[in-house]
Amino acid sequence: MKLPGPDYPAPAKLNLFLHVVGRRPDGYHLLQSAFTLIDAADTLRFRLREDGVIHRVSELEGVPPEADLVVRAARLLRQETGTRLGADIEIDKRLPMGGGLGGGSSDAATTLVALDRLWGTGLGRPALQALGARLGADVPFFVFGRNAWVEGIGERLSPLELPPSWYLVLVPPVSVPTAAVFGAPELTRDTEPLKMADFSAHGGSGVFKNDLEPVVALRYPPVREHLDWLSTQGGGRLTGSGACVFARYSDRESAEAVHGRLPAGMKGFVARGLEKHPLAR
Repeated sequence: MKLPGPDYPAPAKLNLFLHVVGRRPDGYHLLQSAFTLIDAADTLRFRLREDGVIHRVSELEGVPPEADLVVRAARLLRQETGTRLGADIEIDKRLPMGGGLGGGSSDAATTLVALDRLWGTGLGRPALQALGARLGADVPFFVFGRNAWVEGIGERLSPLELPPSWYLVLVPPVSVPTAAVFGAPELTRDTEPLKMADFSAHGGSGVFKNDLEPVVALRYPPVREHLDWLSTQGGGRLTGSGACVFARYSDRESAEAVHGRLPAGMKGFVARGLEKHPLAR
């Protein structure tokens, strides 16, 4: 079922690095990361309902509506605002699930922002970020709507200026469960916290890495194979808990040139880094 427009984009993100700097008594991991938005995106459409029902009209393999962050986000917003309105929701899913690109969290954030506008509930971004934190660690970032230095469990966000960039993103044929990676006994959880100024000065090189990468590469051989291939092309990095890996370039031509050399059986795409979320305005 295709709903009439307008289209609401839900862009992906990349973790330019990801450090695990500690763990709270409740089990949540304390992180440092730099998030950048990219122009690869899912698309959502909404149709208002007068009966208060939240109905996902799209079929998503392996994701029943009750478990979908989009449905949960819409119901949470309805509950918190007391609106009597509902919505039919269509999701045009392009981003890989279990890829570390934040697709489900981005879909949920777009749902919060779009329905806050369409329902006229008027919560605004700070309140929507707080709601998003109840849905998942990455949701507040997508509501925040711009590239960010991220700390805490993902709720502490500072605007981050990044140079214009293009990315080659490779998609290994596996889905990596985030909880299993963070629960791995071999995961390093005591990386020394660093400063945003150091990241900006060094462009994310040197000591900035992804602490999850050794765990994922060991447990998921296809991820390791994709990283090994990127190492022959100048190097790459895991995003989030994976499975996707990426390399950064200063121009589109360079990214596409490496994309054109992909071995048979490997899949990927070229994406442009964004300064702000398409819905930021």
